[in-house]
Amino acid sequence: MRFPRSCGTLVHPTSFPGKYGIGDFGHEARVFLDFLERTSQTIWQVLPLTPTGYGNSPYASFSAFAGNPYLISPDILVSKGLLTKAEAAKTELPAKVEVDYDKAFSNKDALFKIASERFYANLSAGDEKEFKAFKKENTHWLDDYVLFMACALHYKKQPWNTWDKDIAQRNPEALKAYKKKFKDEIELQYWMQYEFDNQWMDLKRYANKKNIRVVGDIPIFVDHNSSDVWANPKYFEVDAQGNRVLVAGVPPDYFSETGQLWGNPQYNWKELEKDGFSWWVDRFKHMFKTCDAIRVDHFRGFDEYWEVKADEKTAIDGKWVQGPGEKLFDTILKECGELPIIAEDLGFVTDGVEKLRDKYAFPGMKIIQFAFDADSKNAFLPHNYVQNSVVYTGTHDNDTTIGWFNQAPEGEKHRVRIYTKSDGAEINWEFIRLGMLSVSDQAIFPLQDYMNLDGAHRMNFPGTSSGNWLWRYTDAMFSSLDEDRIRFLIGLSNRKNDT
Repeated sequence: MRFPRSCGTLVHPTSFPGKYGIGDFGHEARVFLDFLERTSQTIWQVLPLTPTGYGNSPYASFSAFAGNPYLISPDILVSKGLLTKAEAAKTELPAKVEVDYDKAFSNKDALFKIASERFYANLSAGDEKEFKAFKKENTHWLDDYVLFMACALHYKKQPWNTWDKDIAQRNPEALKAYKKKFKDEIELQYWMQYEFDNQWMDLKRYANKKNIRVVGDIPIFVDHNSSDVWANPKYFEVDAQGNRVLVAGVPPDYFSETGQLWGNPQYNWKELEKDGFSWWVDRFKHMFKTCDAIRVDHFRGFDEYWEVKADEKTAIDGKWVQGPGEKLFDTILKECGELPIIAEDLGFVTDGVEKLRDKYAFPGMKIIQFAFDADSKNAFLPHNYVQNSVVYTGTHDNDTTIGWFNQAPEGEKHRVRIYTKSDGAEINWEFIRLGMLSVSDQAIFPLQDYMNLDGAHRMNFPGTSSGNWLWRYTDAMFSSLDEDRIRFLIGLSNRKNDT
């Protein structure tokens, strides 16, 4: 699918300001979307919206389908009569430039319990009908997820293969017993997913009415400690006890000398294919319902993936294995129709990856920060772009552009200054201008670069497991945005999309 020439911003909802320690789907989200509309931007790109697991990473989730309940807005719950203003006010936290995960989670857990009890106690016939319809529509993942989360909380979120054997192995009698034992928690989990869906879809409709497309993010791999692996072990490279046998990662690259050992279980693609890739079809259908387009993370893994034995300490000693390739995407295309997908094709791109990407006309990604470590043939230099691509100054895995420039080797800085005909004093705007004026159909920039922020405001450090996913902006940072400059560059580069 070809996308129109357009421009947008990358920022995750957790980064929004607000009163509850973590950004959510409330008022501040709409203030952000109003900013996009005022500046003629028509894309909002987010990270995965699924429940975060270890390290609060959106790429390590308890489910590939569920929504992160901590993005639910308490203020919206107040407007629905499920909380009082006083109850919500008791959980307010000071505004900071970092998410306060521990306090936000604890406070929201208490609020959600109150709101859930009121929801069930005052369920109207109309609401009950909608609630049942939601559960029925999502039964292919939701029933397993709510039981998984109830058990996970009981076992203090330890890996599911360390639980009591009867429930870890999904003994039918155990499933019945645990559903009865954790009935209250399961009802809470059902409600949180229903409320997440309602709040998110309302926010998406708000964006769409302003001609803003939401670009979601689908990680290729799922976390081992997830309802997906627990409920469908035959689809993953785990043994009879649920222990990982083969795991995912990437070999040494730009980000890490020892590669990245992600530890996600590899897929058992033969079993998936036997079932007509039904799990993947369901996953893509779900994503296309909740988002207007999808960035597919680590697209290379569908052509070839880096396979490492589970007992390895680094990703160095692995091997490339052939992925499902066209078989998978032909099936998804047949089942889903049009595929509005952006292929994350960074790193070493093989002919096979390019062939797979181009067969379905998926745009690839261009990162300006990668452009200056070589000569004029560097594929990330704007003069080498193709039209069917998406240009970024950097992504959530990169430093802010100012932070990158401050740390760059002098040789790269010199090439930047020559290429931009500048002294680098406004390097973020120089890179935004390069991206805007490039031939790429879409230009998407991290909000930090529009805000002139340095490396202290970076979102993620790949290959590290702590200190990530923390960044939030303040009202003062938002007020400092140069909307006139953004609007001018969008008009200058013909990225204003009024259709």
